[in-house]
Amino acid sequence: MTILERKLFGPGPSNPYPEATSALGLPLLGHLDPAFVTLMDETCDMLRQVWGTDNARTLPISATGSAGMEAAFVNTVHEGDVVVVAVNGLFGQRMAEVASRCGAEVVTVEHEWGTPVDVDRVVAAHPSPKIIAAVHAETSTGVRSDIAALGAAKGDALLLVDAVTSIAGIELRADDWGVDLGYAGTQKCLGVAPGLAPFTIGERAWERRVERPRSWYLDLGLLGGYVGEASGKGAKRTYHHTAPVAMVVSLHAGLTRILDEGLPAVWARHEAAGALLQDGLEEMGLELFAEKGSRLPDLTTVKVPEGVDSAAVRGQLLETYGIEIGAGAGPYAATVWRIGLMGHNARPDAALLVLAALREVLGR
Repeated sequence: MTILERKLFGPGPSNPYPEATSALGLPLLGHLDPAFVTLMDETCDMLRQVWGTDNARTLPISATGSAGMEAAFVNTVHEGDVVVVAVNGLFGQRMAEVASRCGAEVVTVEHEWGTPVDVDRVVAAHPSPKIIAAVHAETSTGVRSDIAALGAAKGDALLLVDAVTSIAGIELRADDWGVDLGYAGTQKCLGVAPGLAPFTIGERAWERRVERPRSWYLDLGLLGGYVGEASGKGAKRTYHHTAPVAMVVSLHAGLTRILDEGLPAVWARHEAAGALLQDGLEEMGLELFAEKGSRLPDLTTVKVPEGVDSAAVRGQLLETYGIEIGAGAGPYAATVWRIGLMGHNARPDAALLVLAALREVLGR
């Protein structure tokens, strides 16, 4: 079987850090092997650093980021709870859907796609919600929202945050910003293959959790006996499921790579690569989609020029140059491109490569 090497400049997955890829080939350990348990503890410690939290219950859930979303809601939504969801793109919509399936009374606060969350409108949407949920970096639109402001205004509500496209790419300080629980994915700025959902839950949310959630597999009370609060020397482990050992080892390697560089330096690298790409796109006469001042550096959305076949351009980039960029999402599927420079791809050479290839294809 031949797998072609692609330059993954879409909304995810991104090309992994080389260290994360190499780690997948290491000898396999048992999921209860003391050596693996130590490595899992170290991974949870490093996840606390990239989340910006001291939460004891910070762990990689054995599934993709969407399972992290489900775990967040299924463990905290009691039947009939009011959940306010800020919707400014596809993944805000998905939050509302998952909350509804968990028995919540969902109040959505709709925003125009391409704009950030309006904190005042979200806070005013209901006088006493149990949960306020928002996406930090909306993958469908390339927009960053002010989570710190939302945390400052949340009142007694729990603040639940999607950080799938923001973690390890832009500034994220869960504790300082009042984030009570959050989920992410490994396949974007963390620079690891898809398959794990880095997750964190603080004490306020833990005290209000559902004792017997609808999901056995995603029950944080059961998961915590294996990892999370069970971290540390002498901690007793209880079996829950067979962890994806190779993926955790790969995440450990990716996190080590990130923290060796230093989080501020990693954020700055993403910022510089994104600015180079966005300036270059505008110099080509293309119009960016996300609102100025709220644009993500790691995921750029650009309007497809009038009369240009979006799918044909993406197909030529893939066939001729091995470059993948993403289509838009939802109502903008054919009118927006999404270009990600995340993790290992957040570099000037990657930005210049995609600009040169796009310029050549459009010139045809």
